[in-house]
Amino acid sequence: MNDIPGRLAAVRADLVQDSLDALIVPRADEYLGEYVPEQNERLRWISGFTGSAGQVIVLVDRAAIFVDGRYTIQVRQQVPAACFEYQHLIDSPPVAWLCESLAAGARVGIDTRLHTQAGYSAMQQQLAQNAIELVEVSENLIDKHWHDRPQPQIKAAELLDESYTGEGSEAKRLRIGQLVAAAGAEVAIIAQLDSIAWLLNIRGADVPHLPVILGIATLDIEGRMCFFTDPQKIPATLSEHVGSGVTIRAEVELLEALNELGGQQTRLLVDPDGVNAYSVLRAQAAGCIIVAGKDPVLLPKAQKNAVELSGMRGCHVRDGAAVSRYLHWIQLEVSAGRLHDEGVLADRLALFRRESNDLRDLSFDTISAAGANGAMCHYDHRNGTPACLEMNNLYLVDSGGQYPDGTTDITRTVAIGDPTDEHRHMFTLVLKGHIALASAVFPKGTTGVQLDVLARQFLWQAGLDYDHGTSHGVGSYLSVHEGPQRIGKSAIGATELLAGMVLSNEPGYYKEGCYGIRCENLMIVIERDDGMLAFETITFAPFDARLIDETQLSAAELVWINRYHRQVHAKLAPLLNALDTPWLVQSTALIG
Repeated sequence: MNDIPGRLAAVRADLVQDSLDALIVPRADEYLGEYVPEQNERLRWISGFTGSAGQVIVLVDRAAIFVDGRYTIQVRQQVPAACFEYQHLIDSPPVAWLCESLAAGARVGIDTRLHTQAGYSAMQQQLAQNAIELVEVSENLIDKHWHDRPQPQIKAAELLDESYTGEGSEAKRLRIGQLVAAAGAEVAIIAQLDSIAWLLNIRGADVPHLPVILGIATLDIEGRMCFFTDPQKIPATLSEHVGSGVTIRAEVELLEALNELGGQQTRLLVDPDGVNAYSVLRAQAAGCIIVAGKDPVLLPKAQKNAVELSGMRGCHVRDGAAVSRYLHWIQLEVSAGRLHDEGVLADRLALFRRESNDLRDLSFDTISAAGANGAMCHYDHRNGTPACLEMNNLYLVDSGGQYPDGTTDITRTVAIGDPTDEHRHMFTLVLKGHIALASAVFPKGTTGVQLDVLARQFLWQAGLDYDHGTSHGVGSYLSVHEGPQRIGKSAIGATELLAGMVLSNEPGYYKEGCYGIRCENLMIVIERDDGMLAFETITFAPFDARLIDETQLSAAELVWINRYHRQVHAKLAPLLNALDTPWLVQSTALIG
């Protein structure tokens, strides 16, 4: 393990020198995305934690790490208990913990680049109520001591053809410019990396699994856009690709641009939940009039056009063929007595995907979890010694790919050997919830929180639940976790589900120390002839019939699973070879 105590000591020395009593270290970097490039993994540097969400607070004499329900097991495996207290991000919010831990008059350091404007304002207000001051640090205290920090890679942007995007950049920018005007602003800060990529019809390789270019942009009501990034990453043919009205400037020139806008008292549209506090504070200081509103790109990007939806459907069939070949391979290997470890399994799945020849990247690090490791929702086999498959237990694999025509995300739970009655019972409860959500019909205006119970109802009836959302949005060759669409318990930020949105369907059950179960497909929101909305499932790979207890399924559920498996066979059979075809026939055979 890295020298976590030494790193904490170095940061604490700076706290004392700067008259600070605490430092907040979030997982997020200055771009506020879920995925963080190696050079910005500050939370990992200070704690050893590799999860995708979390926060550390360093005090002069103690420290705590806050994670949600996905990581309660993982955090104890990775983060030394001698250095950190373990706290639940929801049950014990970091700011509340700070208020309990610090006396009045305390000073808390914060790098405002790493927090949204909304998050910064809320922290400032809550701490002030307890007479605690939030202090903006001029230099990030992690960066100051991270002497072997990786250097960012310079890779040229990919110019994505309109045959994939369905709409040119100029048309998109004009359309979004009208939304900026409708919000009562003259210019918008576009900070979310996938929003920038979508507007310019470019993709990149700056962030693992998220095909974007690092930077920040402004867009005015005439559709003119300035992208602040590393100019070395921008191909010379960009102007021809995007049309008129796009300027590329170095990222360090953003402050100069904000000062220019401030001098004109520009009405600046800012998404408080998507723009970092540093940029907003600098814009305000320069004289800009801040107009708070949602990123105007979010909903247009989430509602895929016909070309994007066609691409999503197509790449899911190819991806499903790769996953199905993998599932057959696992069955053959187990039958031969070869119980591979999780790393070998994940690598083999990636190989099957790469054989399609159009895979750009995985859409996230594959969750390859044998036995008890499946109970950790976001388990990563690379964080220790990968476990081997266990006979008469389960294997959970959650994976996805990035293709030029779309993004995939699929989870399958597989019986290794003979499943127990408990395995079959619990899998079937999860599958019933999956079917209920996939079969939903609902009116316009419905939000995900109104549908969440459909997926959880059978687990709830058994006194059980899962500690993660039921569904997240998915982008088109963009973020595998796209907002604002989602399905979950929380009504905070709930967004109306609209035709063209793509979402996951992934209820699960996790028995700590034993096994995990998740059934995940992706779905498109479609409008029916009667004006109601429904879901079209676009992921195709068999569910493991050995885990289905037919006696627990209703007649309608049996119809659904048999119809789904007929679709799987029809779509995948043409893409599989003679060795895989018999397995596909067997795996999609009628049940009931």
